[in-house]
Amino acid sequence: MAINGHIALISGANRGLGAEVARQLAAKGMAIAIGARDPTSAKETEEAVYKEGGDATIVPLDVTDPDSVAKALDTVCRTYGELHVLVNNAGTDYDTDQQAQNIDLNRARQIMDVNLFGTWALTKASIPLMTATQGPRSIVNVSSSAGQLSANNREAPGYSVSKTALNALTRMLAAELDLEGIRVNSVDPGWVATNMGGIGGRSVSDGAAGIVWAATLETDGPTGGFFHDGRSIMW
Repeated sequence: MAINGHIALISGANRGLGAEVARQLAAKGMAIAIGARDPTSAKETEEAVYKEGGDATIVPLDVTDPDSVAKALDTVCRTYGELHVLVNNAGTDYDTDQQAQNIDLNRARQIMDVNLFGTWALTKASIPLMTATQGPRSIVNVSSSAGQLSANNREAPGYSVSKTALNALTRMLAAELDLEGIRVNSVDPGWVATNMGGIGGRSVSDGAAGIVWAATLETDGPTGGFFHDGRSIMW
């Protein structure tokens, strides 16, 4: 896939998986719009992109704020005029201290607001620019094995339900955008040693690689799927 000159927008790209995805995509020749709630926290990601020879623009982005989402897309449009890749990486609160039967519903709503509705809002805002862009285009929703219906149990109820719902959104968007040639997939990066994942997980580089794979699919690549390290997994 010839991706020099292609543009990627990544939410939550100031650290962890998002930052590493930015670096790896830059190494493949993409320009990166680095989405971060606090722009000052994205300086290291910006430097990493530059070290790979890529172009970077830090984009203030809070996926739960409609004005922030609109301004972010306006910045991408004015700066690049195209959008080939959207990586919905922003996520929050792996709530292992809760149970579904007595969950704090206000906390659950906050989780859903970021992991599901924030992703939905950013994707909705990105679609017009992506449909106007030529060539291979991909939307990647960073999900989790915690969202697998086949694996749902008593752990992290708010987070797990949010990722299950995100996977359902992936399926719907994939069906709607198929004729536009836009690939839409969910990716489980696995247990990764990030701030959220904690000590003991796989390397951030390995976790990001599967996201990068989905972000660089050809127009005839798979869509509407759930993948781990480039391999299809159960919903």
